[in-house]
Amino acid sequence: MNNSQPTLAPFGSWPSPISAKLVAEGGVRIGGSAARPAADGSTEIWWTEARPSEGGRVALVRQLADGTRAEALDPPWSVRTRVHEYGGGSWFNGPKHVYFSSWDDQRLYRILAESAGTADAGPPEAVTPQPEEPGAWRYADGSVTPDGKWIVCVSEDHHQVVAAENGEAVNSLVAIAASGGEPQVISQKSDFVAAPRFSPDGRWLSWYSWNHPDMPWDATTLCAAPVWISNNQLRLGNVKVVAGGATESVIGPNWTSDGQLVFSTDRSGFWNLHSWRPGDNDHVALTNLEDSEIGTPPWVFGLQQWAELDDGRVFAIVTSAATDSLAQVMPDRSLRPVPTGLAGCEGISSTGTELLLTALHADALPSLVVIDPDSGATRTVRACDDLGIHVAWLSRAEAITFSADGATSNAFFYQPTGEGINGTDGELPPLIVIGHGGPTAHSDPTLSLRVQYWTSRGFGVVDVNYRGSSGFGRKYRRLLNNNWGILDVADCIAAAEYLATAGKVDRARLAIRGGSAGGFTVLCALTKSEVFGAGTSLYGVADLEALATDTHKFESRYLDKMIGPYPEAKQIYEERSPINHTDRFSCPLLVLQGDEDQVVPPSQSEAIVAALAEKGIPHAYLLFEGEQHGFRKDVNIIRAQEAELWFYGRVFGFTPSDQIRPVEGAVGLDPS
Repeated sequence: MNNSQPTLAPFGSWPSPISAKLVAEGGVRIGGSAARPAADGSTEIWWTEARPSEGGRVALVRQLADGTRAEALDPPWSVRTRVHEYGGGSWFNGPKHVYFSSWDDQRLYRILAESAGTADAGPPEAVTPQPEEPGAWRYADGSVTPDGKWIVCVSEDHHQVVAAENGEAVNSLVAIAASGGEPQVISQKSDFVAAPRFSPDGRWLSWYSWNHPDMPWDATTLCAAPVWISNNQLRLGNVKVVAGGATESVIGPNWTSDGQLVFSTDRSGFWNLHSWRPGDNDHVALTNLEDSEIGTPPWVFGLQQWAELDDGRVFAIVTSAATDSLAQVMPDRSLRPVPTGLAGCEGISSTGTELLLTALHADALPSLVVIDPDSGATRTVRACDDLGIHVAWLSRAEAITFSADGATSNAFFYQPTGEGINGTDGELPPLIVIGHGGPTAHSDPTLSLRVQYWTSRGFGVVDVNYRGSSGFGRKYRRLLNNNWGILDVADCIAAAEYLATAGKVDRARLAIRGGSAGGFTVLCALTKSEVFGAGTSLYGVADLEALATDTHKFESRYLDKMIGPYPEAKQIYEERSPINHTDRFSCPLLVLQGDEDQVVPPSQSEAIVAALAEKGIPHAYLLFEGEQHGFRKDVNIIRAQEAELWFYGRVFGFTPSDQIRPVEGAVGLDPS
């Protein structure tokens, strides 16, 4: 045992093994996994990897039954769709082929599964035609008939004439001959549609839809219809409304092997599994959860929270207080926990006899694993590189609750943690308050290198699941309706004050950071309170009116619920917009933005920067070329991370141990 005295160093200046480069390189994102039968009857596993080191390319990877692994597509192919801008559901299986959306042109392609990634593989075949305008037709979230002849998927038409006629892009369900051909619209009655899925016998198709101003976690309708194929066309018969409505969110539908349609509905206040069979008048509950749920806001396509094994047993990812676990759904509607030892999990599917999912850990990067459904034992399919960091450097999440305006709010708190190092005597650590994006999303207690980057340098971090976050049921999720920019801000301020009053952090060195919706929370907090001494906004919303009139279709009416209908609630938009209250800014601000962001355009960040300059408030601004809503290129992730540390050092009076290039053009933050 090492009995030596710890080294004392000012908080914020600790030398950390978690570099910005490690944050970027550790950012490989495993997702979209699925098992598929091979020609020899064995089981293969396929998944995608988003790779910052390759400019954000999303690779499609194939692993054979013997463990041999290969990239199914050579660079520069990138498997990513722009439907809803956030994408997801960018590839799907057929009996012989795998289909995918190509990032470069957004067309749908296919490859022969048995030869993918081998010397015998041919080039991908285009399934959909080249649109008249590049990238105007986009595809996602498909399903293939059992005979492999037809695809049904979500399409999004961005042709200028279509957008002009409809006031926005048009989303549809389309049928496409799997060998290639013109898409045939089979359903275009809703503003949005998702999760088309064929029944195992191919005789039924299910999907869910929703309309403005609802988001899919507000109100959706689940439908099913018989499928007819004749004269080289796929048609739908009479549509059956299975579940959903104006006050119910139905998500995650898929079919079991015996022909049941299983889905999550939050009609009880928490997303619970229900099932329906063709011919039945109503659906039945499979679970009766009252303080946890099986479901998560579908910001992207392809999310699956349950899976069926060959023996008919159903397993699900259960979310309780923003923390995920795995459980078996029992015949009496109870749950049998599966003892995995994981800190979280996502993207569940079945290999037939075992469960396949992305495992989330408290002290390691995400991995793709196969889990024994009875023992919970895991077998790793794809592990990201070992961090090579002693666990003594890693801070564990502590779930905390605190009072905000007399109500209860939630957060995960991370203590500053380093191996053999402490802060100087009598010093308290600075605190970074994180407001997550969404805002209908949540933070979980699994390892985040972005959090550990700060804690390993001597910062405390509190990740706030403010009122309106998901992971706590429908009632909590809806608390932010009409209150965005109010309750989220109050909860972030309350979290900082709670920790400062408890003597865990330095009240004089409180910072707040957030991206997208979290960036809006940051900007609002800095105009409403003087609690914080610094703020960092990553592609944050500054002008709500501009966001309401200049954003992508998926979120174009989101603010109707969060703020109020526009332009009827124009006065509220003006009052809530930080850009209209720049006179209240009083502390330094760092602004980080991508120049190709279609969700929050650069003009929003630039307006804030101009206001800060006019008022003479210290600030810095970095605009990253080729980045959209969120940074995917390793060089930009590194620069953004290091610039933020440099910024806090300048504001809070410590010198980082890292060698960091000062931010060019920074105002009032002269390193001298």
